[in-house]
Amino acid sequence: MKKYKFTIRGNNYDVEILNIEDNIAEIEVNGSSYLVEIHQQKKETKTPKLVRPRVEPSSETDKARTSKPTARTGAGAVKAPLPGVILEIKVKQGDIVETGDTLLIMEAMKMENNIKADKSGTITAVNVSNGDSVLEGDILVEIGA
Repeated sequence: MKKYKFTIRGNNYDVEILNIEDNIAEIEVNGSSYLVEIHQQKKETKTPKLVRPRVEPSSETDKARTSKPTARTGAGAVKAPLPGVILEIKVKQGDIVETGDTLLIMEAMKMENNIKADKSGTITAVNVSNGDSVLEGDILVEIGA
């Protein structure tokens, strides 16, 4: 199992632990085998148990899960999901877009990302140009009703 070298009062000892069962260890010291009783208290770990009360869902949560989302229309802003550089703008002010249409292509983390419309409407403003560096949360395009 493990080998150790001890020096006790100037004498060198090569010790190898062969086997340990409960508190009895079989060791070999300079080629002689011995059974040794280990006087060691086991340390108990004190890991607290986390007890959480059972939570029942409210009726409002159940209603929220069963209701279907409505189509998103109306004014809104399309924001940069992460920092990057604008490579290509696919829309201009006045264009009509549907949900899922690609508005622009942005390079972020050495990958090209298609930024898509999250609602239908008319482009009211394009706030970036090709080559612009943007930060996460910057408003790229505004979509009106």
